[in-house]
Amino acid sequence: MYFIAGFGLLLMLLSSVMVASPQYWSDGIVKFSQKPYFHWFEVISRLVGGGFLISYHQVSLYPKLILGLGTLLIAVAFGLVIYGSEKHRNFAVWSAKKFRPVFRGAGVGAFIFGLFLVYVANPGF
Repeated sequence: MYFIAGFGLLLMLLSSVMVASPQYWSDGIVKFSQKPYFHWFEVISRLVGGGFLISYHQVSLYPKLILGLGTLLIAVAFGLVIYGSEKHRNFAVWSAKKFRPVFRGAGVGAFIFGLFLVYVANPGF
């Protein structure tokens, strides 16, 4: 329950940055993609996050949704491994530049979804 709420709060925090400064968010993606640990950090964080969501999906208000989200994160992690580090890095840079104009709107949507996750994580809310 706490992990799901924490995941929602982290999503709200990061999406706030997207809303406040899409340029900063875009530049951050490009800069982070240049780090040697970028690819494996992305893979491992998705595996861990997906594993926790799957582990705790039953304590949420919508267990099938949380289970699906966890499964999706794990599938993306495996997809990134198959895709490869260099292609992943190139995609990150391309998408950071290409989708910069929509980051603010995407951030609003992600913030709302983060609020929803916090709500879903607290059955007594």
